[in-house]
Amino acid sequence: MTQAVQLRNGLVYFVQPPTLVNATTTYNEVNVWGATYYFTINVPENAGESLQKVTIAQKEGSENIRYNLDDTRAFVGTRNRKETQLKLGPVTNERDTRTVSINFDPPVTPGQTITIALRPVNNPSFSGVYLLGVTAFPVGEKSHGQFLGFGRFQFYSNRGSW
Repeated sequence: MTQAVQLRNGLVYFVQPPTLVNATTTYNEVNVWGATYYFTINVPENAGESLQKVTIAQKEGSENIRYNLDDTRAFVGTRNRKETQLKLGPVTNERDTRTVSINFDPPVTPGQTITIALRPVNNPSFSGVYLLGVTAFPVGEKSHGQFLGFGRFQFYSNRGSW
C-alpha cells in the first residue's frame, strides 16, 4: 500500500484522491417524498490512506434541502449493483453551512467503489439546479479534505405550462 502524505504540521493528504463517479436521484420532481440521492465514489488502490469521512455541502439551490439523517446508508458498489453494506459512524448536519458529514466506521479501504444513499425529507419545493459539493477526508486527526466535485441535481415542476 502507498504511504499517505503527511506534512510537518501533521496534516494528512490522500496520495491519489478518490473520485466522484456519479450523483443521481431517484426522483427529480419538486416536492416529492421518498427520494434518495446517490453519490458514488471510487477510492483508488493507490489512495495511500483509507476514507474516513465524506461531506456533502449544498452550494447552490433556492431552498435548503433537509435530510433524514437516520436513513443514510452506504455500501460497496453502485446504485444498481449494491454489494456489502458499510457501517457508518455519526451522520451529522451543519445547518449554517448546509453540510452533511458521513463518517465511516471502520474507514473505507483503498481499492473500493462505494455509494452513499442520502434521503431528503422531501425534494425542494422550487424547481432549478441544486449543486451539492462532495469532499473526501482520509483517516487522521488532522486530515485534509479533497474536493471531488459537484453532484448536480435538476428538479422540475410537474405542473404543465398552459
